[in-house]
Amino acid sequence: MTRGGRVKDRDEPERRCIVTRETGPKAGLLRFVVGPDDTVVPDLAGKLPGRGMYVAADADTLRLAVKKGHFARAAKRQVAVPPDLADRVEALLTARLTELVAMARKAGQAVCGLEKTTAALVSGEATLLLQAADGSERERARLRPPAGENSLVTCLFAHELGLAFARDRVIHAAVLAGGLRDRIRDEALRLSGIRDETHLPSAEDSAGVGAGNGSAGEGSRGKG
Repeated sequence: MTRGGRVKDRDEPERRCIVTRETGPKAGLLRFVVGPDDTVVPDLAGKLPGRGMYVAADADTLRLAVKKGHFARAAKRQVAVPPDLADRVEALLTARLTELVAMARKAGQAVCGLEKTTAALVSGEATLLLQAADGSERERARLRPPAGENSLVTCLFAHELGLAFARDRVIHAAVLAGGLRDRIRDEALRLSGIRDETHLPSAEDSAGVGAGNGSAGEGSRGKG
């Protein structure tokens, strides 16, 4: 098990975090490169040219990298680090995860809504349970995630899940077996590490959402 709860695959290439100095699978780390203007740029897809610098997918670790000059030491020269780098990474990870869930929906590998999600869990078709972070605890407790490591995803908000399903808001969703399952799980683990408790609603806020979001109020189509 790696940092953030990710299961380690022995065949997966590993890299070392520039802050913690711990090694782990590339998929569980955040890659950064130095751009042409000497500014540190997130490369979450791992495709940008240049020497990669890796940071554990953890909010505190990333903020420490920004604050303590770890990027300059890793690059072995002066670099510009945006002070809001952690927020930028969170936004990018959110967009990546939302897009992957949308791809799964279009491929017939994801469903949403309490009834369809429950049916997928009961039949054993569901491989991941997705529940909105701002859904009420009472609503979320109605469903149990499928068996397996890291099979519950709770790092997206209802409006973000809604974007993936072309709805206003979604509280419950399930990812079925298919080629996108592992990618969704891995991106969710990275986002969970970056989207720390300061970005999530309090228990009072979650309770105030109301039970209706999981049933009658869930899944309404947005305008346009």
